[in-house]
Amino acid sequence: MTDRIQLGEVAVDVVFKDIKHVHLSVYPPDGRVRLAAPAHMSLETLRVFAVSKLGWIRTQQKKLHAQARETPREVMERESHYLWGRRYLLRLVEEAAAPTVTINPGSLVLRIRPGTSQAQRDAVMADWYRRQVRDAATTLLRTWEPILGLRVHRLFVQRMKTRWGSCNPETRTIRLNTELAKKPPQCLEYILVHELMHLLERHHNARFVELMDRHLPQWRQSRDLLNGLPLAHEEWGY
Repeated sequence: MTDRIQLGEVAVDVVFKDIKHVHLSVYPPDGRVRLAAPAHMSLETLRVFAVSKLGWIRTQQKKLHAQARETPREVMERESHYLWGRRYLLRLVEEAAAPTVTINPGSLVLRIRPGTSQAQRDAVMADWYRRQVRDAATTLLRTWEPILGLRVHRLFVQRMKTRWGSCNPETRTIRLNTELAKKPPQCLEYILVHELMHLLERHHNARFVELMDRHLPQWRQSRDLLNGLPLAHEEWGY
């Protein structure tokens, strides 16, 4: 069941869950606000908490409203696509063979069977981007796990509408957004290290920041770069 707190023009959806701490999130594309709270907390207590965070909420909503968005991709000839921050033009080659994507100087070549639909072309590209992130992240893990003295049990890569990544400390699993393949490489490293840090510190507190500063001093620049890049086009639904 979802309750709602109205703070002037700001509506905050409240979801009670079996958790220990309050989690406040502002979601794209239009800045929807969601507050996940322990089941024992009262709405009035959560209202006071939300009021204390109203300035932060408005700042996040302003950033989302100002952030550029990509136009929808149709996976067609000479359409622009991005890989690790670089722009490529798409080439379509029809042939009677299994679909593949290869990189040429300045272009991505999508080989597909004749008559392949747009949805099928999109699925091929999505799977290829997923593998780019998985391969790059697996290589990064081999570097960062010994540095931090950690071991990730499972790595998932998937399309995520509201996050670049997530971490589950209990199962020691990390999830990464497929869209990271389109951003500069330092963005993927920043998100991966950020999620790894949650295996050492669950919360975004002073210790978390100190760990990030110690191990990845340029993390703020990478965060700002990622946040300033266009968001992927999505058919957003709640």
